[in-house]
Amino acid sequence: MEYGICNLAVIPMRAAADERSEQVSQLLFGEAFEILEWQENWVRIISAHDGYEGWIARLQFIMLGHMTYQQLISNPPRLTFRPITQAWKIKDNSVLYLPAGSSLAFLNGTTCYMDKEKFEIIGQIGENENIDVLAKSYLNTPYLWGGRTHFGIDCSGFTQVIYRMKGISLKRDASLQAQQGHTVGSLAEAKLGDLAFFHNTAGKIVHVGVLLGNEQIIHASGKVKIDSIDDTGIYSDELKRYTHKLTSIRRYF
Repeated sequence: MEYGICNLAVIPMRAAADERSEQVSQLLFGEAFEILEWQENWVRIISAHDGYEGWIARLQFIMLGHMTYQQLISNPPRLTFRPITQAWKIKDNSVLYLPAGSSLAFLNGTTCYMDKEKFEIIGQIGENENIDVLAKSYLNTPYLWGGRTHFGIDCSGFTQVIYRMKGISLKRDASLQAQQGHTVGSLAEAKLGDLAFFHNTAGKIVHVGVLLGNEQIIHASGKVKIDSIDDTGIYSDELKRYTHKLTSIRRYF
């Protein structure tokens, strides 16, 4: 088995080995993965932190040895919490702008060591805030299919990265996240930070958001925003109608 690590701020993960293929997720700086298949310009990978599979460009990562990979998995790295953290690439004096939730792999003091590359973290890394503060920092982020950053995010990428910064590992897709945690019986019993899930007309779970108590929800739909919620679902104040039908509520801590 071969392994790699993201040494760029963000790497698109695609459904197929083609630049025109849809983005299904993203790797953030410092996230490691197993390599499942090589093609000329692409590799098929499985992300270590959530088991998600996709294709990434061959020139957008560096390799890791087996022992180094196992060390990283056994000792989860510190994460960044600020929307942007600067990392100085010592080799060529260039700067990377790391998104929130980036992994500071093999951190020693303020330096990240990735094989032959070294990155000096500039300024304060930031602190792990309450879940509502973390979630609200993404307000007005545009919806982006497969996105996981303040510059574009989808509904399950939003919940995943927020929970990851709270030390809880969620799967990538809403339907998979709905299989984790445990059931909350009703909206009246919901607490801050619970996740609410929503289904389409076929009964498939297609949306998720973070509850801010039992009357409001913050979610990525068009953009990250706060809407009202009741037992029927999400009511959009902008559209003056219900937009998502509530199917279940789950708690993870």
